[in-house]
Amino acid sequence: MRKMAQLCREGIEDLMKEKSLNAFIFSLYSSSHVSAALGGYPLISVPIGYNRLPAAANASQAPFEFEEATVAGIQAAFKDGSLTSYQLVQHYLNQIAALNPKLNAVIEVNPDALDAASQADRRRSSAGGPIGHFDGIPVLVKDSISTRDKLNTTSGSLALLGSVVPRDAGVIKRLRDAGAVILGKASMSEWDHFRSLEAPQGWSPRGGQGRSPYPAVGNHPCGTSSGSAIAVAANLVAVSLGTDLFGSITCPAGTNSVVGIKPTSGLTSRSGIVPISPRLDTVGPMARTVEDAAALLDVIAGYDPLDAKMTKAAAGFIPSGGFRRLLNPGGLSGKRLGIMRHPYFDFPSGSTEEKTFASHFGTMKLKGAELIDNLRLKKERVIQNYTTSGQSTVLLAEFKISVNAYLKHLVSSPSRSLADVIAFNKRHPVEEKMSEFGQQIFLASEETKGIGAAEKAAIKRMEELSEEGMHKLMKEKRLDAVLFTLSNFLFATSIGGFPVVTVPAGYSSSGEPFGICFAGLRGSDSTLIEIAYAFEQATNARKKP
Repeated sequence: MRKMAQLCREGIEDLMKEKSLNAFIFSLYSSSHVSAALGGYPLISVPIGYNRLPAAANASQAPFEFEEATVAGIQAAFKDGSLTSYQLVQHYLNQIAALNPKLNAVIEVNPDALDAASQADRRRSSAGGPIGHFDGIPVLVKDSISTRDKLNTTSGSLALLGSVVPRDAGVIKRLRDAGAVILGKASMSEWDHFRSLEAPQGWSPRGGQGRSPYPAVGNHPCGTSSGSAIAVAANLVAVSLGTDLFGSITCPAGTNSVVGIKPTSGLTSRSGIVPISPRLDTVGPMARTVEDAAALLDVIAGYDPLDAKMTKAAAGFIPSGGFRRLLNPGGLSGKRLGIMRHPYFDFPSGSTEEKTFASHFGTMKLKGAELIDNLRLKKERVIQNYTTSGQSTVLLAEFKISVNAYLKHLVSSPSRSLADVIAFNKRHPVEEKMSEFGQQIFLASEETKGIGAAEKAAIKRMEELSEEGMHKLMKEKRLDAVLFTLSNFLFATSIGGFPVVTVPAGYSSSGEPFGICFAGLRGSDSTLIEIAYAFEQATNARKKP
């Protein structure tokens, strides 16, 4: 023992003299602590933090598997003590730090996320269990969804950096009430790709170019909610929120091999969302499983007095007991499904896609579904054309009105109108890549004069096309859903505010993911989720990147 003490003293004294030190710092559990103690040197211990390991954890428990974790699996781990919300959030923050420089899926992380996770852990401990299915679960939200915290809400634009929103968006309030942890803001196409026709999908000056974790997709992640899909696909988070008008959730979901639910417009509140159209905008979940997406929809769906007209009208579409109650592996049985064959399933003969969908259709039949093939919409070419359908006329006017109202009600902002944003972009041409992308949509929108005769006629035309198209087809064929792949068919679902659920369906020969879309009439969300879940359980098509 004397020999050990002598060696420890010599070692420490040599170090102090060589480095001219007055003191040195070490961990309580390091070998330096033993040396100092044996050498008889004075020690001062200062608390700097706490061991966050759950009290119930022990060596016999297997470590929690973070990759591809589901909400139900996370809650089970919370319950048995093998995981805390703090550890989960820290893991996702570490993953974001490691992978986001390559993916550009996250614009910023919530500096208070770990504190919120600790609060959830304490709440769960004192209450004897979670307050709900999402208690302590991290959720990443699109940058166009307002959060009244230290996070920015900018729709990907530098023109709104530093602005202060008056309150949480309606869906964020519901998430916080359910105990969820807001992890951060997902990247997106700037202004929901409504600034320019030239800008690539998934790009914004704040977030850069989003990149799929699937190499074959790369810089083409699709849709304006691209960051929300990329983050879920890459296991930066289990679930996320996006917004949709015509494919902003469904397209990146299919392209990045995750589940996306575009709810009926009004099923989820749009209050506090940077808008395009108050008639057609919607907020929906993205996840790796239908169950997780349905569970998140259960949290965010419902009436909001700040979006009273639309949410009240859609409240009756929410099933008693919630959407998760409808998750039935036998949900395909007895369903009539219409296949929009041409051109949406026109793949080269013998291709991986052709073989995969042929197999999927056979599986659906074996599970009891009745498939009606080769269906077409009446006036389909008109419906699928952004201009002839009337959508461009209406959206240009609606965007100016609604975005001006949003900007006006911010607590503070460098931009108070669409005109201000246009001027900001002109003053910052390099950052906003004006020479490459321009802002022709903004300029056209600024020229509009409100909802006049032309806009009213366009709205009426969209309603007629919706009635003659989806409504007539669904009713005449007595369909529960129509099936299609990612394509301009999404325009047919957008003009009526129809719901769509996208589920991973397979991968091309080069490894590029593709999804299948189930769409129906307003209020058919429950049926679509039931069908999508049964398809997912029967095919298990998703593969992690």
